[in-house]
Amino acid sequence: MKKTQKTNKEKESNTKTQTKESEIFASCSFSSLGLHSTLSEQLQERLGFEAPTLVQAQAIPVILSGRHVLVNAETGSGKTIAYLAPIIHYLQGYNPRIERSHGTFALVLVPTRELCLQVYEILQKLLHRFHWIVPGYVMGGENRNKEKARLRKGISILIATPGRLILELGFGKDIEEILDLLGSRANESVEMGKSSEFKRQNLLLSATLNEKVNHLSKISLENPVMIGLDNMKMQPDSSVNQTGSLGSDVDEDLDYSIKSVNSSSGDYRLPAQLVQRFVKVPCGSRLAVLLSILKHLFEREASQKVVVFFSTCDAVDFHYMLLSEFQWSPYSQFEEELKQMFLKCKTFRLHGNMKQEDRRTTFSAFKTEKSALLVSTDVAARGLDFPKVRCIIQYDSPGEASEYVHRVGRTARLGERGESLLFLQPIEVDYLQDLEKHGVSLTEYPLKIIDSFPLHSQMHRVKKFVSLESHPWVVSLQTELESYISAEPKIKKQAKDAFCSWVRAYTAHRGDLKQIFMVKKLHLGHVAKSFALREQPSLVGKTFQNQSKKRKRDMKQKQKGLFKKRKVASKT
Repeated sequence: MKKTQKTNKEKESNTKTQTKESEIFASCSFSSLGLHSTLSEQLQERLGFEAPTLVQAQAIPVILSGRHVLVNAETGSGKTIAYLAPIIHYLQGYNPRIERSHGTFALVLVPTRELCLQVYEILQKLLHRFHWIVPGYVMGGENRNKEKARLRKGISILIATPGRLILELGFGKDIEEILDLLGSRANESVEMGKSSEFKRQNLLLSATLNEKVNHLSKISLENPVMIGLDNMKMQPDSSVNQTGSLGSDVDEDLDYSIKSVNSSSGDYRLPAQLVQRFVKVPCGSRLAVLLSILKHLFEREASQKVVVFFSTCDAVDFHYMLLSEFQWSPYSQFEEELKQMFLKCKTFRLHGNMKQEDRRTTFSAFKTEKSALLVSTDVAARGLDFPKVRCIIQYDSPGEASEYVHRVGRTARLGERGESLLFLQPIEVDYLQDLEKHGVSLTEYPLKIIDSFPLHSQMHRVKKFVSLESHPWVVSLQTELESYISAEPKIKKQAKDAFCSWVRAYTAHRGDLKQIFMVKKLHLGHVAKSFALREQPSLVGKTFQNQSKKRKRDMKQKQKGLFKKRKVASKT
């Protein structure tokens, strides 16, 4: 109880501090920060920014001074404008004007294709009255020959995914290689172009502070100004020689994380207006409860957007197909013709295995819809700005606490209200403690909404002691879902594939999370029910068992090999 009271006091204190800071910067204008008047007008006319956000007001003057900057700010706080506006301000001021033939002046690195497109679209709007500055992008899934042709013509500001920029997969290592190619490491002295008057400037922006960001800052930033975090958290590495000039502009969300640097609550920045909750659901009832919550959300407020995160592409495909096609009328037990769509909203899907054109279409369509549901993997978790998303549901727990932050960051952006809901099985509740290490505190979501659904033309009365698994609504919905899946071969196959990939993903948790998400604790028959399968498919079960046995055999062989090596070493 004391811990809860303390947490609430901390939240109130943080909220008051944020309010005071916001009031201080409310009177600022973009022009007063040092930006060109025409650019300031574009920010208002094209993007609707009447005044700078707190992070923009703090970061823009420092970036304009030429210093290297590390920004740690909450999701949806306007970090993209914080670095794009100074870039444009610099380039529009060149005399004579820059031309395409001069090549690339600024490089923005982002982790996903969707974020690459989003930054490009923002740039296009801001450059409306600076037509001589040419934006462009390179990313996976596009035609390489066309991208090469665009680069040859000349791109002033280039947005890129790291893998595509150096034509390899990966992210963290790619950035290090890119920094090497640009001569951007902190211990190297390099000149930009042929003139020594130019000095490269690196910017690193993130919503989370962890080991990977810490490492990137050390190798790319020279004595950086740190915004949005306690300076004591990120001391420059004394082992790095920091006498050289620096490299390219590096974009937000470069935190492809492994673990947090420390357990301070300041590591992860979340909007104060975000309501965070969790729901504890037995495995076999997960699907019925998910559908019930979605139905409740869209009936409660017709005009809204919801994003549901899954751990695998197969799981996204299965739930997309199910949510798009499932029909059931709880009001009638017998009349087939009275069946209707269970969810009356447009449904979209997004994951890394989709064709690039399909990903682009989904991204654009979901942004413009007033009411829609998006089911996605973590490809939609980083940096994307979907207007009016009111709720984030994490149906599958994220692998790391930092991923939790990025997922919920798709709502409660720029002062808008938002809520998030994390699904946990009873065996997984210790995950809440892992989140609390980073200052992320969740309250329990009441499942009273289940009692409000009518069943067979009557409002059913449920005694308080009835468990969730035996609740009439849940039982009835689960039965209908299983009947639907068993009668449709195509979606049944998709359910089996999703089941298999889900179990594999569950075994892939790393570090301390392995002690929470343990496959041994799972009842695979109940897992099958969460995909509306009436029984655990024997083929899928055997495949998983065979994989487990193979891993054990490989481990034993490795141990034997090490034992033999030690024996030989001892003899010699």
